[in-house]
Amino acid sequence: MAAQIDKVISELRDMVLSGALQPGERVVELQFSARLGVSRTPLRIALTELEKEGLLERLPSRGFRVRAFTVEEIADAVDVRGVLEGMAARLLAERGASPEVLAQLSQAVEEGWRLLAPARRDPNTTVDARAWGRINQRFHEILWTAAGNRALLSALEHNNKTPLAGPAALTLPSTPSLLETPFVLRAQTDHEDLLRAIEQREAARAESLMREHAYRSRENKRVLLQSIRGAMPPQPAPAEAT
Repeated sequence: MAAQIDKVISELRDMVLSGALQPGERVVELQFSARLGVSRTPLRIALTELEKEGLLERLPSRGFRVRAFTVEEIADAVDVRGVLEGMAARLLAERGASPEVLAQLSQAVEEGWRLLAPARRDPNTTVDARAWGRINQRFHEILWTAAGNRALLSALEHNNKTPLAGPAALTLPSTPSLLETPFVLRAQTDHEDLLRAIEQREAARAESLMREHAYRSRENKRVLLQSIRGAMPPQPAPAEAT
């Protein structure tokens, strides 16, 4: 079931990002269950997950529709995330991370390098960017929580409701491509540098590294979205949502 849900999430996400599903278009369970060849239970779970990502919004009359968003809105939210996460990194470095937190961050970094080992040996290797994205999400959430600032955590959670603004969305298409490999390798190196700065309690450096990390994420998403949308044929205008 979990694998089927992940597949449905990826397919629907690609439809939204490519423009195959237009802003305002309704996503009706019965229709998309037949279209994707799945039962309504995994589809319902997938729709709820995409609502959390900010790509869909729930309608008062039941069902979902595609949210309207622009590349600039995503970029603005990632910029804000960079400032907030930079603050989190600085606070953690200033206060000193506990051995438990350092161990958790180190584990995430080690898992990331193990996953990316083939791409480090051969840059022409595609990577499982979605699997790395889950490690990325964990690394960032450990850091947010360990910073110990509830207002900061609340601000991050609110900001990351913007579509594709959160750290899990470093990669966008469900089909791996060589375009993502250098993005993911550089982001993984950023994690290693951030961990070292936090371990050495270099607060200003940790903040600067995190803000640069977010800046690169913003620019990577621009490139990936342009790649996805440029590869798709023009889509007919959708019927007006009701």
